Amino acid sequence: MPAANGQPPVKLSLPLQFQQEIYNLLRAEDVLIILAKGLGLLRIVTNLLHSYDVAGNSLVIVVNADDRENEWIGEALAEHHATSRSPLSKGLRVINTDKASVSMREKIYADGGVVSVTSRILIVDLLSKLLDPETVTGLLVLHAERVVATSVEAFIVREYRNNNKIGFLKAFCDSPEPLISTYAPLAAMMKNLFLRRPSIWPRFHASIAQSLEGKRKAEVVEFEVPMSEDMMTLQQAVLECIDASISELRKANTGVEMDDWTTESALHTNFDAIVRRQLDPVWHRVSWRTKEIANDLTTLRSMLHALLSYDCVSLLKYLDTVLASHSPPPGATRQNQSPWLFLDAANTIFQTAKARVYSGNVKDKESVPSNHLPDTLKPVLEEQPKWAVLSELLDEIQSEQYFHPQVRDGPNNSVLIMCEDQRTCRQLREYLELMHVKPLPQDMNTGAAPHQEEEENEKGSAEFMLRRRLREYLHWRKGFVQVSAQLFEENQKSMHDIKSNGVNPRLGSKPPTNKRRRVRGGGAAGGLGRTAAGAVSQQDDRESQVNGLLAELNHNGAEHLQKDEVVIDDLVDATDDYFELYDPADQIVIHPFSGDADDLLLEEVRPKYIIMFSPNTEFTRRVEVYRSSHTSSDLAVRVYFLYYKGSVEEQRYYSSVRREKDAFTKLIRERGSMAITLSDTNLSDQEQFLRTVNTRIAGGGRLAATAAPPTVVVDVREFRSALPSLLHGRNMQIVPCQLTVGDYVLSPQIAIERKSISDLISSFKSGRLFNQAETLLKHYKYPFLLIEFAQNKSFTLDPFADLTSSLSNLKIPDTETKDLQSKLVLLTLSFPRLKIIWSSSPFQTAQIFEELKKQQEEPDPLKAVRLGLEDGEDEGERTFNSAPQDLLRAIPGVSNKNASRLYLEAKDVKEVANMELGQLDHLVGREVGRQVVRFFTRNVFDDDGGI
Repeated sequence: MPAANGQPPVKLSLPLQFQQEIYNLLRAEDVLIILAKGLGLLRIVTNLLHSYDVAGNSLVIVVNADDRENEWIGEALAEHHATSRSPLSKGLRVINTDKASVSMREKIYADGGVVSVTSRILIVDLLSKLLDPETVTGLLVLHAERVVATSVEAFIVREYRNNNKIGFLKAFCDSPEPLISTYAPLAAMMKNLFLRRPSIWPRFHASIAQSLEGKRKAEVVEFEVPMSEDMMTLQQAVLECIDASISELRKANTGVEMDDWTTESALHTNFDAIVRRQLDPVWHRVSWRTKEIANDLTTLRSMLHALLSYDCVSLLKYLDTVLASHSPPPGATRQNQSPWLFLDAANTIFQTAKARVYSGNVKDKESVPSNHLPDTLKPVLEEQPKWAVLSELLDEIQSEQYFHPQVRDGPNNSVLIMCEDQRTCRQLREYLELMHVKPLPQDMNTGAAPHQEEEENEKGSAEFMLRRRLREYLHWRKGFVQVSAQLFEENQKSMHDIKSNGVNPRLGSKPPTNKRRRVRGGGAAGGLGRTAAGAVSQQDDRESQVNGLLAELNHNGAEHLQKDEVVIDDLVDATDDYFELYDPADQIVIHPFSGDADDLLLEEVRPKYIIMFSPNTEFTRRVEVYRSSHTSSDLAVRVYFLYYKGSVEEQRYYSSVRREKDAFTKLIRERGSMAITLSDTNLSDQEQFLRTVNTRIAGGGRLAATAAPPTVVVDVREFRSALPSLLHGRNMQIVPCQLTVGDYVLSPQIAIERKSISDLISSFKSGRLFNQAETLLKHYKYPFLLIEFAQNKSFTLDPFADLTSSLSNLKIPDTETKDLQSKLVLLTLSFPRLKIIWSSSPFQTAQIFEELKKQQEEPDPLKAVRLGLEDGEDEGERTFNSAPQDLLRAIPGVSNKNASRLYLEAKDVKEVANMELGQLDHLVGREVGRQVVRFFTRNVFDDDGGI
């Protein structure tokens, strides 16, 4: 393909038709590409970057790429460079927190090429002119779905396009699902990106379907694995609990939009975020019970995931911790407990999970033999149904490889097993290693284990692995029971102390302060019962059960026959004996789904057999692209697709496919009726001047007709927030600096320290806020503390507590023991000149800043940076130690108005104490002078020596 500007043709690695069409479209014009997941978006991006890299004399900036994508792009550009051997190619340079020095960034920008920069660093460099926007050849924005009006990426695009009208701008998106929850998402995205044309490429696009559904289509074999009866029971019980929790939420929040609050929606990965987002505006009004139910939904959904991915022992261990954390504390009422614990389904969950591991009981006083299990207690150890299917598939693949050897130049016959996460990978690796190891029966007469050998069976079994995990679980269980019992005794003791002091723990509107919720016995290893309120609770666990089962599981001769770890110092001599190259046909690669990195995995492993242990739409398409990209007819790929029939796993898979299709359908319809975005690039000089007129009223009441926009000095650390972008959107000039005093400087006399709620709490806890307030008061006449709430969040703090005990000792130390309201009161008492601004959102903050800047001079960035760094002070300025000031203001008669004369005339507090009435009369007046003299001269000790 010929390159632009007369450059030699660029060799592309885009074998499919739709990939080449997208590439040609990107080279021709600025466009937003919305591509379905798994179709190789990063491959198209790297080919586009390579075409600009080999051209030379260009600076292309990549925005919004994460570390893994930077690594992927860097390796791809290096491969392209090795193929093209262009002397102008520089590859990818990354600027992040590891390479953040000014000199280094300036050199990288000057050298040109392809540079990936983090958003916060890039916007600071653009505003400070370290990177001139006019020198940038083009901008590539990844993950365009994240670019909203308040994001830093939108700020970058706006600053770039305002100063560079000829550079190219291209954006990419491969996740359209988050866009369907907003109104007119495509139009909003195009406006934020300063683009006019979207290009939408779903899986059902004609060009994509033609490229992937040809003769080279991969062979896919689906396996509907039936769940066991206990797994079906567990799943149904958890779904009943979820449905009950959603019903409770609906009853308690009738004024909230709840169309999406259904059991089917609860299967989606972002259901928790949907519920929280809809409750956030009224979070301060919802009851504690509602907040608890919202947390319960997260727990119940994680239980569904654990049911299908954990083995039976790990699931029982997880449910032990869930039950212990949700068990009611002593003295709790039904209103303070999770509603799902009162259902019969909750008891079914824990009883069935226990029944999958072991069954039976022993009497309280029954002695347990040390060499075998009692007759009344038997391990069950139910295996996951997918394990048996996996074992059969591997046997089938092995037989096929033996009877049908692979031809030359084909795939390497390796097997690739793809799992949902790393935990499942470890689980399958252990299963495959131990599935042919069988524990043999014990010698019941002597109690000694006879000679045992590893038995190779036709069918794999997880009995050995599960017995070992059960033994580890029982050891853990013994310690867990002891900790739970100790916590239960502490809770009972604290409740007894509270009641003995005459305090009723049920009188408060809040839940009990004890959130640990540990009870004696705890866990599914023992029996389950009901509390007085009716919730599922744990009963006393009989230690003899645990000891007896441990004694049985400890005698496993097969485990001792496992090969010990080879530890040899001289690896050179041991190479021939212990190390060898595996034949590719013997390789089984187990790997979790990793997004775009899976494309490289397929190219490197080149497997002939792919087993998808968990369904994944994205990876299925990557296999389609991988198979269709290779012209060799011998590269036949067989995919085994495993999923549990009738499970939430199956429902979630089909639901994700449907949601993506609905999202693309909505975007396509909006594109058909979307208005054309008009830019202001053709404005005349007079119109541009009128848009930037500063309408601040000067001291004489005249209109300040100047083209210079208002200036705000902003600390560089504040670019993590949305406020600088909103200020820039209000035609304010943003000057990024490394400030020591304040976060925003609006004028030579106004500085603002901005705090979000979480930052405010941490600043109070560390004491940093008091130091910041002192420096603000020292250097600025009008210091402000801005407390900013998040957009669409409740504009209130927690309900005010009883401040009597908190304010009984008005000292700054010991701030950790006071609540947030008390600390704010202490702050205002300590620094009366510090003004507090409450803002409901960054949008309101921008309006407040605009009002504060009226009738004020513009700040000097150099002076703002020097404040707090210089040892000396400017001429005509004097600073005072805040501690003596506070002491003088505590004297009767001294106020903020008359204290300034004492600051100026007296050297220290001792000099004020020794002043006579005539001297004080000249400074603060006769009446105040008398109070000061009386305060310092009266005898403050009584006859007993007390104050």
